[in-house]
Amino acid sequence: MKNLRILAFVLILCAALLGGCRTAPIHNIELAPIINNSQSTRTLEEVKNSIIKAGYSLNWQMTDVSPGHLIATLNIRSHEAVVDITYTTESYSINYKDSTNLKHKGDTIHSNYNGWINNLARAINIELGQYNNIPQSS
Repeated sequence: MKNLRILAFVLILCAALLGGCRTAPIHNIELAPIINNSQSTRTLEEVKNSIIKAGYSLNWQMTDVSPGHLIATLNIRSHEAVVDITYTTESYSINYKDSTNLKHKGDTIHSNYNGWINNLARAINIELGQYNNIPQSS
């Protein structure tokens, strides 16, 4: 009976320790479509401005690298996430670039990162007027 109690304690302790890790596979957004209405097509500058405005609304620092390429950095307390955002007039992508204090290891990262990326994509789509085109997590 004593061995069962020890085993139960060890299992509960392991579950508690592993539950605190909260890592998940890195979620990138690949080629999310930009839907243009039939009356006009957005210019590359309009797409860039929508992405920058969306990022700023969520406290991302946006750096214009070249036409069709931004680098976005989010600092929350001691955590930092850096992503590459590439875009055309037809689609955009958000890809992991770097991080600090987010338990990045191989293809996994702290699960909050994926939430931040999904929020950024949602904000971009809202700025683009695409309320129904929210990329889903995989």
